[in-house]
Amino acid sequence: MSFPPLVEPADELTIDEVRRYSRHLIIPDVGMTGQKRLKNAKVLVIGAGGLGSPALMYLAAAGVGTIGIAEFDEVDESNLQRQIIHGQSDIGRPKAESARDSIAEVNPLVTVIVHNERLDNDNVMGIFEGYDLIVDGTDNFATRYMVNDAAFFLGIPYVWGSIYRFDGQASAFWPTATLADGSSAEAPCYRCLYPEPPPPGMVPSCAEGGVLGVLCASIGSIQVNEAIKMITGVGEPLVGQLMIYDALEMSYRKLKVRKDPNCALCGENPTVTGLIDYDAFCGAISEEAADAAAGHTISVVQLEHMLKEREEGSRDFLLVDVREPNEWEINRIPGAVLIPKGEFLNGNALSELPSVDSGRQVVLYCKGGVRSAEALAVLKGAGYDDAIHVGGGVVAWVNQIDPSQPAY
Repeated sequence: MSFPPLVEPADELTIDEVRRYSRHLIIPDVGMTGQKRLKNAKVLVIGAGGLGSPALMYLAAAGVGTIGIAEFDEVDESNLQRQIIHGQSDIGRPKAESARDSIAEVNPLVTVIVHNERLDNDNVMGIFEGYDLIVDGTDNFATRYMVNDAAFFLGIPYVWGSIYRFDGQASAFWPTATLADGSSAEAPCYRCLYPEPPPPGMVPSCAEGGVLGVLCASIGSIQVNEAIKMITGVGEPLVGQLMIYDALEMSYRKLKVRKDPNCALCGENPTVTGLIDYDAFCGAISEEAADAAAGHTISVVQLEHMLKEREEGSRDFLLVDVREPNEWEINRIPGAVLIPKGEFLNGNALSELPSVDSGRQVVLYCKGGVRSAEALAVLKGAGYDDAIHVGGGVVAWVNQIDPSQPAY
């Protein structure tokens, strides 16, 4: 599908801009008019992390006149493997400010607006207003659905990307778009593609499952490519299409995504007519896990005390790490055994645990507390009424008890 240009051209390019963007200007499909459109464009990038890093740098290099950065996190050492907009000296700094300074080095001719705050229902509409296009680099489902809904209500198109390990996806959502001939594009929104979020704990985050650093550049650059096409009106953007990339096989494929007439947001009889409670909609953990963890969660300080009592012989319990073997190799709580969460879900873990009537308590932990809560729900269902899990997991242990171990 061909769409009209999203942005009107600026009045002129300066001599400095002509010199800087000369390789764009000699492309017939871009030319002076296309570059003027880029200059006049206002693009908001959500997240200055894995996807946001290459997206911000290439948007700036391309000459997008105004770039917004919506990011509330700080630079951590583990970010540097993929978040190339930040450097060693930026560790501990707000990512939005670090990204702003890097953009100034890439292209001092663009204007950067920093939104150093977490997006939520109270501020998302106000932040989005005034931008022509949004590039979504978020890494959680609750924010993705909020971005989709807010963009729809404001009539702003956005380019979405997702990454995990060696796999990436990208698409462009513009359900209010009209085609170059003036007819309705009948384009889908994110809810047409994913009407419901996956069950809690079903899809690990990049922090749990990992991501190949260079994959961020692959998908982030595709997002910028789509943004440029939509701003200038050249080519056919990924509206109504899902691009899937497999870095291991080095394969790209596209799937057609149709507008869902029953979509809760953009369908014929919408049920989502305003922003909703997205955390509740997506669920950080399942209801069963939340119920199991209620009143059965201990802190790492309490665990440290329990481990000392076990060493002294006044207490006996089994400490179980429910992460994956590769995570176990990075760090662990001393005195634990490894039984991955999947073994709890398929029932095999029960044969490796003390019997229910043995009197020996089972204590679970994972990276942050989500997977251990899911495993705890399985144990509660199997009759382990005194089983508990460690809130904050090994991250809290390393931060509060044993900083000699690496964090991840």
